[in-house]
Amino acid sequence: MRGILMKIFREAWLATLLFSIAFLIVEILLNMILPLLLEQMGDMLDRLPFIKDFLGALLGIELEGEITAQIMQAFVWVHPVVLTLLWAHEIIFCTRFPAGEIDRGTIDILLGLPVSRRQVYFAHTIGWLASGLVIFGFGTIGYTLGSIDMPTENRPAFMSIIRVLMNLFCVYIAVGGLAFLCSSMCERRGKAIAIIFGLVLCSFLINFLAQFWPPAEPFAVLSVLNYYQPAIILKSGSLVFGDIAILLAVGVVGWTLGLEITARRSICTT
Repeated sequence: MRGILMKIFREAWLATLLFSIAFLIVEILLNMILPLLLEQMGDMLDRLPFIKDFLGALLGIELEGEITAQIMQAFVWVHPVVLTLLWAHEIIFCTRFPAGEIDRGTIDILLGLPVSRRQVYFAHTIGWLASGLVIFGFGTIGYTLGSIDMPTENRPAFMSIIRVLMNLFCVYIAVGGLAFLCSSMCERRGKAIAIIFGLVLCSFLINFLAQFWPPAEPFAVLSVLNYYQPAIILKSGSLVFGDIAILLAVGVVGWTLGLEITARRSICTT
């Protein structure tokens, strides 16, 4: 598998680096504007009371009483740009095999090597997880640099941030597992990307609407973001292990189904 891993590294290192740098910059910028947002929050809520509901829907928590600086730290981890960067990276990466290779017409060359389909699948999985750790590392550095001037009383405990990152990485695993599954069933990479992008878009929309529109509440369990609660983690200081278990289960089931479909399907490049 060493040759496969080297091939994956050569083809994916630049995109991974660019997404990592983008994540770092976004975290720095979000931390820079957060104090300004907090200063204007009081006036905004007095003039536009619905902003509180909108913000609560974005953070995934019902905001009651004063909005504290520590709770608002969840904003930098749940912002749509942050989620888009992570999802875009893994959707691109996880649809490389087999859909991407079939689409490019190179699947015969790849599978002509003395490795099995399962080994190639495992190699791409290693690349996906390793690149995810790199991106999360850059994001953590960006958060640290952006919050360096933050008053100590407004800064959450570092372990609380680590727990938020653990929860977010579980979301990363869930979406990646589903992306592998979509890739395993498609002949064209564009189709696989469209399907998984549609799924995560619906997931975001359902989770957002469920916060303040009662008819959408029963469908909230179908959203991966329903199990990502950074504001609650920062408020309580602990993980919700039920959410972690569900996200990991979704990712593992999707990944396993993708593995079996890839190993057993008939692949035709014509």
